[in-house]
Amino acid sequence: MTLAIAFPSIDPVLVSIGPISIRWYALAYVAGLMLGWQYLRLLAKRDIAALTIRQVDDLLVWCTLGVVLGGRIGYVVFYQPGYYISHPSEILVIWRGGMSFHGGLLGVLAALIIFARRTQVPFLRLTDGVAMAVPIGLFFGRIANFINGELYGRASDVSWAMAFPGGGPEPRHPSQLYEAALEGLLLFIILAGLSFGLKAWRLPGTLTGVFLIGYGCARIIVELFREPDSFLGFLFSGITMGQVLSLPMLALGITLVVMARKKRATP
Repeated sequence: MTLAIAFPSIDPVLVSIGPISIRWYALAYVAGLMLGWQYLRLLAKRDIAALTIRQVDDLLVWCTLGVVLGGRIGYVVFYQPGYYISHPSEILVIWRGGMSFHGGLLGVLAALIIFARRTQVPFLRLTDGVAMAVPIGLFFGRIANFINGELYGRASDVSWAMAFPGGGPEPRHPSQLYEAALEGLLLFIILAGLSFGLKAWRLPGTLTGVFLIGYGCARIIVELFREPDSFLGFLFSGITMGQVLSLPMLALGITLVVMARKKRATP
């Protein structure tokens, strides 16, 4: 019998005050948005992000709406449309079911398009700045998934496998931590290095493209270790919904990087 590391028993609810509960999942979103906001302010001060400090403050509201609305709508549409058609009252109950990163990305993209038109900020310079901050939120979000014991990995005999409360007795990959490391920490370091070290922000679209490529590759890889959602399973030949949704991101990211390099080569 394969031994498993004991899953740390952490209550998903940090504190309850009467009928009000403060959950780690909600705090992860707040931490990601607040730290991303402060990081974007730093980038604006250094002229890496083509924004004024006041514009960064305004952008926080737009991005928050894009993340929450897009993330929830994306989860409903991409993962459980049939269920929510039958139970429409549960669409707003965001602590049941979950949020979709790909939906949140589309929501933020819509918010950035509107914001860029209203402020006349160059769109790709805007997305480059935001792309540098997004891995912060991804890191905290995946840590919250781990605390909740959700989105765990497939059964495994690796020495660091864990037995998750909802995953049965079998030890499993802590795939949430893999995602936190790749989509969050590693991608943040890569984008910061390209920006501060190689001045990649001078080629608008480059950082956005690298983010899309990095996230797409990380998600496709981690999906090989992550247990598919029970209500969805594999789509075909071992392919998951997360991998399918990441392919357009990968294609768009490569296109943006190539276009940015071509613009540099044009006299």
